[in-house]
Amino acid sequence: MRAGIVILPEDRWWAAEPKWRAAEEYGFDHAWTYDHLGWRSLVDGPWFSAVPTLTAAAMVTSTIRLGTFVASPVARHPVPFARELITLDDVSDGRFVLGVGAGVDHSRYDAQVLAAPELTARQRADRFTEFVEALDGLLMTDNFDFSGEYYSARGARNLPGTVQRPRLPFLVAANGPRTMTLAARFGAGWVTTGRGGATLDEWWAGIGELVRTFDQRLEAAGREPASIQRHLSLDAAPVFSLSSVAAFREATERARELGFTDVIAHWPRSSGPYEGHESVLEKVVEEVLPGLKAE
Repeated sequence: MRAGIVILPEDRWWAAEPKWRAAEEYGFDHAWTYDHLGWRSLVDGPWFSAVPTLTAAAMVTSTIRLGTFVASPVARHPVPFARELITLDDVSDGRFVLGVGAGVDHSRYDAQVLAAPELTARQRADRFTEFVEALDGLLMTDNFDFSGEYYSARGARNLPGTVQRPRLPFLVAANGPRTMTLAARFGAGWVTTGRGGATLDEWWAGIGELVRTFDQRLEAAGREPASIQRHLSLDAAPVFSLSSVAAFREATERARELGFTDVIAHWPRSSGPYEGHESVLEKVVEEVLPGLKAE
């Protein structure tokens, strides 16, 4: 099993850089940052852009994979975004992973600050499908045309293309049947946050249901279950995974039992969300990560 860490883009680079370096030195397999214009209760605090942050992280690391967790069509158009992705893949020498999701509802900051039109859940899924299809085409095909309800492109160039071939990998966030179908079609990986739950047991029960649904979508798409990585965002659970070493160990064990290949936690913060102590992170690195890699 592999493990990843999310580093929120809230620190000035002099404070953020040591975290990105440490993520690699600690032995995490991948490191991520949020791709939002602002996020929940942290909107009133410092916040930086994902693409420049990941570019800077690529310059101070050499082996760890880097990615967005997750980019969405709420504030992105696929044509300029594809150029940014090609650049990130080049700067990182093929270590970039595109985490991509549908985007949350209109009540969240990204949609509000852009005065975006309010969409139904079905419309958000439609837009997400177009977004992923367009990005796939833009990254795979030079001089690409695309015409959809939400996005269009005419003769879009993509030279020199991505370092990774045939394109950089997509990690598709999906908790519902339609988006799971999209993950099964385009994803090198699937990531889920679950469907909520008041207790840990309820949350894990929901994760189990999602795994079974995703298996069905893979079968319908004609893909072998082993052909796609399965990532679980541990901190969508009611208990922060790095609240203790025991909590992290239990979470990874339950994720493994459900067939997940990767787990993702968040760097502890001094206050909520993800409130915790870096000393716990260091103990997890020392006591738990080596065992995950040995499995």
